[in-house]
Amino acid sequence: MLIGTFWLLVWFGAVALAVVAWVRLRARFRAHVDPRPVVDDVAVRLILDTGVLVTDEDEPLDLRQVHEEELRFWRELDGEPWDETEEAEEW
Repeated sequence: MLIGTFWLLVWFGAVALAVVAWVRLRARFRAHVDPRPVVDDVAVRLILDTGVLVTDEDEPLDLRQVHEEELRFWRELDGEPWDETEEAEEW
């Protein structure tokens, strides 16, 4: 009985180590392959407050693509009515 309990504990310990190793490996792999987006809510607030976003990204933003997206946004917005005074009160 005592030897069976010993091997059961050894088996559970080995499984626990394997699970921890797998989770850590998965986390490192995910951070390397699929990094989180840099522009989150805090970054957006920083952009609105200062007008600038500084990141440690290896790849800089494609300014041409940003400009095209901004133009597309404003073209879509032109067709929508909005009350400027209501928007100004929120800020």
